[in-house]
Amino acid sequence: MSSPTVLRRRLGGELGKLRASREMNAKDVAAALGWSASKLSRIESGLVSLQERDAAKLLAHYGVSSPEEVRQFLSLTRQSRQQGWWHAYGDALPDWFRAYVGFETDATKIVTYQCELVPGLLQTETYARHVIRAMNPTESTEEVERRVALRMDRQHILNRQDPPQFWAIIGEAVIRRPVGNGPAMAAQLRHLALMADEKPNITIQVLPFSAGAHAAMGASFSVLSFSDIPGSVAYSEATTSSTYTERPAEVARHEDTFLRLMASSVQPEKSVTWLRKVAEEYET
Repeated sequence: MSSPTVLRRRLGGELGKLRASREMNAKDVAAALGWSASKLSRIESGLVSLQERDAAKLLAHYGVSSPEEVRQFLSLTRQSRQQGWWHAYGDALPDWFRAYVGFETDATKIVTYQCELVPGLLQTETYARHVIRAMNPTESTEEVERRVALRMDRQHILNRQDPPQFWAIIGEAVIRRPVGNGPAMAAQLRHLALMADEKPNITIQVLPFSAGAHAAMGASFSVLSFSDIPGSVAYSEATTSSTYTERPAEVARHEDTFLRLMASSVQPEKSVTWLRKVAEEYET
C-alpha cells in the first residue's frame, strides 16, 4: 500500500485536475474558500494533509455531485491522513523532512547528488552518529540516538523485495573529509563499495575534484520517481528547510543536471575501486 505522503500527492493531483477541468484559477478558488493561495498550492502538491471537510468544500466548489465520486475522493482523503511508519519517531523527524521520507518509502527510482556527505540511505550507523551530532550540537544523547535510529530505519527500502533503483553520485570531498576516526571512515567507504557490488539496484559514482566546474556546483539534490503516480519529484535541502518541485520543466532540469554529473564522474566500477583504495588510506 502507498504511504500517506504518496496518497496525498495522488489526491492533490486529482484535485488539481478537477480545478483545471473547470478552468478555475487557483488564486480565485482559494479566495472563494477563505484560504491562502499557498494553502491550495500545498494541497495540490501533496505537501500537507487535507481535512475531509475541506475536501468536501473543494468538491462542492468544483460542482462534483456524484455520490460515488464524492465517496471515492473522501475515502482517499481519509487514507492520506493515516500516519506513516516514521511518525513513531516524533520530533526526531523535522516537519520539513516528513514529506521526503514518505516519498522515499514509495519511490521506485531515486537519483541523488551529494556534495558534502554520504547519502543517508548509505550511511553506516557510526558515520550517521557523527554527522547528526555535528549538525545538532545542543541535542541530548537520547535525541541524537533517535535520529540515528530513524536514519537506519529508512534504509530498509534498499533491502525489501522490490527495492528502488538507487543511483548516487558523491563529490570527492565526501570521501576525503574524515567523519569520525580513520577506522570509522574506512568502514563507511567499504560499506559504500560493498553495497554497490552486492546490490544490483544500487549504483555509486564519485565526482572527482579534477572534473572542475560542473553542473551542480554546491547544490545537492534528489529526484524521486514512482510507479503508481505520474511525474517525479525533485528535492533539495538546506540546514533547516527543504524545497520540493514536481513542475515538469524544473524536474527535467534536475534530471539533465544529474545526467551531466554522471558524464563528469568516474564510472561505477572504477568508483568502487577508488572507494576501497581510499578506505585503505584511512586505515594506515
